Amino acid sequence: MESDSEMVPFPQLPTPIETSYRACTIPYRFPSDDPSKATPTEISWINVFANSIPSFKKRAESDTTVPDAPAKAEKFAERYAGILEDLKKDPESHGGPPDGILLCRLREQVLRELGFRDIFKKVKDEENAKAISLFPEVVSLSDAIEDDGKRLENLVRGIFAGNIFDLGSAQLAEVFSKDGMSFLASCENLVPRPWVIDDLETFQRKWIKKSWKKAVIFVDNSGADIILGILPFARELLRRGTQVVLAANELPSINDITYTELTEILSQLKDENGQLIGVDTSKLLIANSGNDLPVIDLSRVSQELAYLSSDADLVIVEGMGRGIETNLYAQFKCDSLKIGMVKHLEVAEFLGGRLYDCVIKYNEVQS
Repeated sequence: MESDSEMVPFPQLPTPIETSYRACTIPYRFPSDDPSKATPTEISWINVFANSIPSFKKRAESDTTVPDAPAKAEKFAERYAGILEDLKKDPESHGGPPDGILLCRLREQVLRELGFRDIFKKVKDEENAKAISLFPEVVSLSDAIEDDGKRLENLVRGIFAGNIFDLGSAQLAEVFSKDGMSFLASCENLVPRPWVIDDLETFQRKWIKKSWKKAVIFVDNSGADIILGILPFARELLRRGTQVVLAANELPSINDITYTELTEILSQLKDENGQLIGVDTSKLLIANSGNDLPVIDLSRVSQELAYLSSDADLVIVEGMGRGIETNLYAQFKCDSLKIGMVKHLEVAEFLGGRLYDCVIKYNEVQS
């Protein structure tokens, strides 16, 4: 786990952070709720995490880097299930009351205590290799669209399609283990607009009229998500003269990309002149966000990321965990975009949308 001394608040959050920021979109409880009794929302989310145990256990069993992996995977399943049951009986146990961040953190803690560091490594590597081979095709399809606004819509749809590669969702983990996922088919098969939060037109209008100096993008999953969703979009920003900082996890969590993995992927995608299919990457930076979870608390980021973000004028938070479940209503001192796909029924119900609905929320700061 990261050490407290190294973590600082993300500089684009308004101050005082204590009163203006909370990394939780769906309130699990209210001040009037009995602190000793789990609320219906807490119970339903504890169940979401309980439902993910079988797919995590299966990945852990086949982790060849861990001696006695099957026995330790069984222990993980028992321990984490026990913790979740404790929280149902006493929501103040294990550092509760629970929220998305605590439930994720406890799961990671149990895995790491048993020696599991990166149980999704094999599937991440496979998916990265597949996505790398598709990158030129996805970029050339995008580049062929002459209209700026239409090209942006195509890139946004690519982000949603890529964001489906999420093995933290029990249902998607099931679909994925059966037949994988086709990126281009996913682009075609997004739920019809209007999406549950749909600021695409507003963002398109700004995109055509405005250019940003520096964008910080909090990225999410490996595979199609980062390589076919985020990177073509980041490349378009670079082409328009924007400096781009990609903020990725310090440590592995589910199938999220880490900053070391992302550095390696970019070195494979760039040509000998350091270009991403004809676009200069000298203004592209990869930062270690300091995070080790599939969600993010922006009151605690690495000093490196804070330093790089102090002059950003666009913040993009991508993915269900970071962009929807923890930071959908986060306010920033600069323009912001929250973008991701809804892959938990509980989130769809809270937002009043459909499962696999899309969220694109754009907030402009009046300068």
